[in-house]
Amino acid sequence: MAALPEPNHSTVAKIYKAYEDDADSGNRPHLGASLIGRPCERQLWLTFRWVDAKKFSGRMLRLFETGQMAEARFTANLRRIGIEVHDVTPDGSQWRVQALGNHFGGSMDGAGVGFPEAPKTWHVLEYKTHGEKSFTELVKKKVQGAKPEHYAQMQIYMGLTGLERAFYLAVNKNTDELYSERVDFDVNEFAKLKARAERVVFSNEPPLKINNDPSWFTCKMCDFHAHCHGEMAPAVNCRTCAHSTAEPDGDARWSCAHHKFDLPLEVQREGCTNHRYIPILLDNFATMTDFVDGDVVYTTKATGQTFANGERLTSLDSQEIRDLENKLLLGDVAKLKLDLQAQGVSGTVVK
Repeated sequence: MAALPEPNHSTVAKIYKAYEDDADSGNRPHLGASLIGRPCERQLWLTFRWVDAKKFSGRMLRLFETGQMAEARFTANLRRIGIEVHDVTPDGSQWRVQALGNHFGGSMDGAGVGFPEAPKTWHVLEYKTHGEKSFTELVKKKVQGAKPEHYAQMQIYMGLTGLERAFYLAVNKNTDELYSERVDFDVNEFAKLKARAERVVFSNEPPLKINNDPSWFTCKMCDFHAHCHGEMAPAVNCRTCAHSTAEPDGDARWSCAHHKFDLPLEVQREGCTNHRYIPILLDNFATMTDFVDGDVVYTTKATGQTFANGERLTSLDSQEIRDLENKLLLGDVAKLKLDLQAQGVSGTVVK
């Protein structure tokens, strides 16, 4: 009998691929309350400004979905013991909280009342799933000590809803053991977190790095390591453009100083040929030195050569700057475009 061929797991691969195909860009329109407790304010700014988007594998996307599916079970558990849970709005959507012109906010898992610990008190509901190590640390240190991001998230939800208690319900994914904790509203912590969000949303330039050492543990694990400590240029979209501004009024409104109009979300994602990088975002490898006919002129730090970010035939558009892996060559590429233009040849020279 002929031996069966080794399995190639094509079915599993296709399942993962389907998740990846259906995934969005990963860039949220708003600064999420779930992120505001992270240690690095610069990371928050780079996230909000869509400097880059992390692409997740199909396996990870499925894991995220597993966490989302657990929410319905948590709600069912609470209702089973007589707790009144409001997990959706009258139109069936999640409860959203928003602030700062709707540039900041998040979606609550719900609100509940009737807990044995405080039967008459309404609580913000926050559900989380944990691996074994994370769950053990949570039980030992409680939410604020073990998961400061989750603690901050609940403070924002309480502050923006007017509730003064939150109920944190977590599960150990390995054993199905549950952990619960009531969290008190801290008005001072809420004020600090909201002020932080305001700085991130309305600043036209990124905050300082949390550490200038690229081997610093927080930096090493960050998705923006290559942007803060390397020579990666940002993604090209309206939020990395010097012309765009997050406005404090309206429904998450962004304006464009170049085109003199508001920027719909779909336009923000695409950008346009008038894109000009926020100069400080190129600071790792170039310094802005001039502004000529709408183009921003830079001097490269390594070679002292110049190049321009703009639309002139001899300038580099933003996508060309991003695509050029070796930023030492920016001045050479600019010179090449100038030489080609003198010969009557135009077009991109970066592939």
